[in-house]
Amino acid sequence: MVFSSLTFLCFFFPVVVILHTIFRDIRVRNGVLLVFSIVFYAWGEPLWALGMIFTTGVNYACSLILERTVNSGRRKLLVFIACAVSLAFLVYFKYAAFIVNSLTGLFGREYTMAAGRLPIGISFYTFQAITYTVDVYRGRSQAKKNPLLALLYISFFPQLIAGPIVQYGDVAERLSARSASVRDVYKGMSRFVVGLSKKVLLANLCGEAITQLPAAGGGSPLSVLGSWLLMILFALQIYFDFSGYSDMAIGMGRMFGFSFPENFNYPYISKSITEFWRRWHMSLGAFFREYVYIPLGGNKASKLRVALNLMIVWALTGLWHGAGWNFLVWGAYYGALIIAERFILARVLERTPGILRVAVTLILVLFGWSLFYYDSLSAGIRHIGAMVGIGGGGVIDPASVYVFKNSAVLMLASVFCCLPWTKMKTEGNHMPTVIDRAGSFLRPAFVSGLLVLSMLFLVGQSFNPFLYFRF
Repeated sequence: MVFSSLTFLCFFFPVVVILHTIFRDIRVRNGVLLVFSIVFYAWGEPLWALGMIFTTGVNYACSLILERTVNSGRRKLLVFIACAVSLAFLVYFKYAAFIVNSLTGLFGREYTMAAGRLPIGISFYTFQAITYTVDVYRGRSQAKKNPLLALLYISFFPQLIAGPIVQYGDVAERLSARSASVRDVYKGMSRFVVGLSKKVLLANLCGEAITQLPAAGGGSPLSVLGSWLLMILFALQIYFDFSGYSDMAIGMGRMFGFSFPENFNYPYISKSITEFWRRWHMSLGAFFREYVYIPLGGNKASKLRVALNLMIVWALTGLWHGAGWNFLVWGAYYGALIIAERFILARVLERTPGILRVAVTLILVLFGWSLFYYDSLSAGIRHIGAMVGIGGGGVIDPASVYVFKNSAVLMLASVFCCLPWTKMKTEGNHMPTVIDRAGSFLRPAFVSGLLVLSMLFLVGQSFNPFLYFRF
């Protein structure tokens, strides 16, 4: 089940909200959220829910024992067991075929292991399970005595399958005591509708435009225009697809009394690759910083060691997104750029005009999306070649011109929505009171219009994928 489906919007979500509102006892409310979270996850494949429950059980048990254990060696062993079991499921389902096929290819064997179906959201809930045990180990939060609360934390349906990745310490207290005011419900619903409209009105339409390009699957040469057009459309699609889903998750969380971390902060206005990754998928960056980069030594080491730490983190970031050489190279690509910005280009960047820095950053990001878009590294490299005129596809082709003309308005609207217009106020220059009042009056009408329009588009759309389901 996905948020942008009529089943979820018309039946599942309204029922959860009604029941959560009717019952005032926090234990009953948690029970409602837990039951519906399990149903939500098991909707497509019930067996996958058992793996998530087992992972939760291991981390719950290890965390309880952790709080009663003083011996440092035993505490570290418990953390290792919890993390190893959690990661074992992730490695088996997501990376086993990639590892086996890479090794057999390296040694010249003809055996090929077929990749199995990936449990939805396994990368997200695995990381949350790890934060549960590690946060208890660090003393940041106490383990829940009630196993159902631990399961609710990991299985909570708004952020279960696509994040944001919520660290246990950030919501531990709210699992047992929380409240949501009328303002929280209103703000949460508004945030949800904005996210839904991003997904339905922008991401899906950009995705449909991509399918009209004759070489979108990498089967035939792309012209220079076609290659750039595809990557621009994909950059817009994946941003509105994922940030829209994050908005919906954050909005629903607020309606139920939770405060989830922001996941996107207008990344396409970044003036460097380092800034881009501080604005894109922020909860993933926070996880790798807190649970990988800092334990490796972080910045408190020699430049060579810091560079190595960064490259390890970015290689893991690439592999987290997918089991393939293209994802590994994609992660290493960003790792190399960030290392270069920190140790080589820092002074150059300081002297470069902001608009030029934004333009260069966007070009580098589009090259990166070329590696991310395809299923193979070779296809991604060919696409980058096409973007710089290598590959025999020519400069312009009629099909790309046709798609460009048809999608020009969509791209302009999407680019407009990538900019933080609501935050663009000069210091000390406040909007007049009349305009403020008009905005407070028009905002509910605007949000209602977005909801109606999104629902109408969903009724007529057959193209409604979610890109991050494969992670």
